[in-house]
Amino acid sequence: MRKKTGAALLSAIIPGLGQFYNRQWLKGLVFLLVGSAGIYYIAHDLMGHLHGLITLGEFPSRMVKVGKLTRMVEGDHSIFMMINGLMALLALLFYTAFHLLNIRDAFLVGAARDRKEPIHSFAESLRAMGRRNFAYLVLAIPFVAVVFLTILPLVFSVLLAFTNYADPILPPAHLVDWVGFGNFNKMLSLDVWSSTFGGVLTWTLIWAVIATATTYIGGVLIAVLIHQPRVRCKKLWRTLLIVPFAIPNMISLLVMRNMFNNQFGPINSYLRALGLEGVAWLTNPFWAKVTVILANMWIGIPVTMILAFGVLTTIPKDMYEAAEVDGAGSFYKFRMITLPMVLFATAPILIMQFAGNINSFNVIYLMTNGEPVNPNYQYAGHTDLLVTWLYKLALNQSQYSFASVIGIVIFLMVATFSIWSYRRTRSFKEEDMIA
Repeated sequence: MRKKTGAALLSAIIPGLGQFYNRQWLKGLVFLLVGSAGIYYIAHDLMGHLHGLITLGEFPSRMVKVGKLTRMVEGDHSIFMMINGLMALLALLFYTAFHLLNIRDAFLVGAARDRKEPIHSFAESLRAMGRRNFAYLVLAIPFVAVVFLTILPLVFSVLLAFTNYADPILPPAHLVDWVGFGNFNKMLSLDVWSSTFGGVLTWTLIWAVIATATTYIGGVLIAVLIHQPRVRCKKLWRTLLIVPFAIPNMISLLVMRNMFNNQFGPINSYLRALGLEGVAWLTNPFWAKVTVILANMWIGIPVTMILAFGVLTTIPKDMYEAAEVDGAGSFYKFRMITLPMVLFATAPILIMQFAGNINSFNVIYLMTNGEPVNPNYQYAGHTDLLVTWLYKLALNQSQYSFASVIGIVIFLMVATFSIWSYRRTRSFKEEDMIA
């Protein structure tokens, strides 16, 4: 039997044995210690955590009578067991990757011995690994952080959608159970949920389209107007129009909420001073939606304007001069030169803004809090988006499983649209051709 096969088989049985077989004592000791720690964890804790992930607990909290006294016995906490089970599953995946790396290392060194090549020492192996895989070593820590801080919470939130974790099924007083696609079925079949979901989803899409279009078109037009040669004091205009971007959104939105207040807001006060009736900006469903769109334009237009300024400064003046020689007017130059160049450079940003508007939490929550109340909706108001409805379901009503369903819907919407639309842009196609 060749040395590479024997070393690989020994490492498959116990990590580090293959390295000992290859006479790499220090490397074998490292693999043996790490592998032994992993085997110990698997034998003592991992199987129990994985069992808890499957069952989500067996004993709820209950009152037990001991003699003449009655005391509370704490039961299994289904959510903690789910988290521990996910972490155990993730640890198992990491250990599997480590074990495969251990077998691969033993196999490669054994193959080198079969070819009568000199075997590197442990220090030489580390230096060679640093030279060949420096980028992977540097990215290892961020990768682990992303796995535990991003991927693990994301998987946890997705799994909640397949449980009955909602008031009154709250641990540890009650055990949470797996219900499969039951929550999705309720969201679509029960009238009280389906009507709310359909209405909020429709307004979310309308809001995303209008909010993206108004801020993008407004920002580009303002940038083009200021960029005109005949406009003086360009720096002053740019500074004044960038001020809303420099002010924190929370401050701007809270100020605007007071300005649009139905009773004592200055806007209605001015209207009444002119002999007009005040508008129910925040209590009428239609005007509340108009108000949040206006507020979003105020804080969103400067962002697009800044991006457009950067693109306009890169457009060669020769193109405009050639168009003027051909007799082109201002509108023709804007339509055939300026707009295509701006769209080409900002198309990915436009897509990102649309996705961001679907999840635009601050504008809705700080301006209207989703109100006015819609009596036909379940825990939602006329101006609620999916993301604000999710927030209310989770934090105000403890409907965690339904909130998770909404989160999955938002993710699928944003991911599908973003990937589809970005792949259709000129910038992506030309980048693909260059690659």
